[in-house]
Amino acid sequence: MKILVVDDEVPLLRLLRVNLEASGYEVLVATDGAKAVEVAAREQPHLVLLDVLMPEMDGFETCRRIREFSQVPIIMLTARAREQDKLTGFEAGADDYLTKPFSVKELLARIKAVLRRGQTNGRNGGYPTLQVGGLCIDRSRHRVSVQGREVRLTPTEFKLLSELAAEAGKVVSHRDLLRRVWGPEYGDEVEYLRVYVSHLRRKIEPDPDHPQYLLTVPGVGYVLACPE
Repeated sequence: MKILVVDDEVPLLRLLRVNLEASGYEVLVATDGAKAVEVAAREQPHLVLLDVLMPEMDGFETCRRIREFSQVPIIMLTARAREQDKLTGFEAGADDYLTKPFSVKELLARIKAVLRRGQTNGRNGGYPTLQVGGLCIDRSRHRVSVQGREVRLTPTEFKLLSELAAEAGKVVSHRDLLRRVWGPEYGDEVEYLRVYVSHLRRKIEPDPDHPQYLLTVPGVGYVLACPE
């Protein structure tokens, strides 16, 4: 699998490259946002590690540019741990957020977790396609359509929607969703869900401000309802 690493700190770039290659990944590098967009478009990597604080084009804008043509999983890397920065990254289209300094073990675990979201979940095998009202979720081909119109979802968006669809009509708690979608080490990052549910509503709801499918159960979780 190819991973694109984007960071203007050359020593860190080298360190990441050595450790990722030692773990069996092919590594592409870029030291600025413009070059990262170019490499992402040309090489079509399986995942992008993207630093936030870069000159000229920062990581948030780079993420937005990549999202214009690709749904590749993106992990943001930053020295800033403020919740607002995380929300900005998720709004730009990032799939996860890793705060510097981090260990190689933690980085590799996050990479595996994010890549896993783009793969078919084994427990979905008996029900590859789910129909909820006008919403069709084809889990074998990772495609979603609303009233016959295909919508493009990132791997994380697809995984979240698929988990809710597997229990359509039932409330799934925040903790269960986080662990199923992001991994067992998650459980308290409710802001992740708020941002991604908002993304999904903009893509699948006729009126995102008055959702028919993705309903919130305050203080508990979310439910994928079947409209009349």
